[in-house]
Amino acid sequence: MNGRRRNRGIVLFSTVITVALSVFSMLRTPLDAIPDIFDTQVLIEVDWEGQDPITIEDQITYPMVSNLLSVPRVKNVRGISMQNKALIYAIFEEGTDIYWARSRVLE
Repeated sequence: MNGRRRNRGIVLFSTVITVALSVFSMLRTPLDAIPDIFDTQVLIEVDWEGQDPITIEDQITYPMVSNLLSVPRVKNVRGISMQNKALIYAIFEEGTDIYWARSRVLE
């Protein structure tokens, strides 16, 4: 019977130490609730009412995609033309600052 009481004390002591260290570790560990797993991306949306997709492709999408490919740190550029609208995605290399990327696209 004495062995069980001694083991009960060791188990209780170990449990208290483990819980205390766990709480301490949880409070000191930084937590990012929404991790940023995507590359920096800038979206350009152009509205041109009354125009068909071919005209928008020829006048807006193709020239802008061609020019954006020469911007530093650009990894990929994608353009989509549709009725009355063009969407152009400029995807930058990992680690590129979003404000720097936006200012390069505005230039």
